[in-house]
Amino acid sequence: MRKLSTLILVILAGTLLAPCSRAQNLSVGELKELAAEKEAKQDELVNLEKDMARAMQGNSGTLFRRIYGDDFVGVLPSGQILDKTGWIAAIENSGTQFSSFVATDIRVRMFEETAVVTCLWSSHGSKNGHAFSRQSRVTHVYIWGQRGWQAIASQETLLPG
Repeated sequence: MRKLSTLILVILAGTLLAPCSRAQNLSVGELKELAAEKEAKQDELVNLEKDMARAMQGNSGTLFRRIYGDDFVGVLPSGQILDKTGWIAAIENSGTQFSSFVATDIRVRMFEETAVVTCLWSSHGSKNGHAFSRQSRVTHVYIWGQRGWQAIASQETLLPG
């Protein structure tokens, strides 16, 4: 039993330390190239978040058809869960007229081929003749694949006030 425990620890240590040892074997040029690639991916995600805000303002589902994965799941502030088709239908058929919709405070955290992006959505507009102004904290989870970044999950939390 003790040998098995030791073997498991050695395997786990090798697995956990492997990325560190690989990074140590890269040249300065290769490290700079990896850093530039990561920065480009982060910039792309920031731009996607801003593009989503513009699409929301225009009640357009076109962008969401492209960047939301087929298995996308979104949670609205009400707790309602929508798939990709439901999300796009809700955007295009909401009856909401936005005078502005912006994404700010965009933060990107990368985990190899996965990214978690948080931001602040601020919007002003009217629905059914009633003016509104609201802010939400939004989290999107993206995966990197053959088609570029695909959003697979979203959570929106309406802020008080």
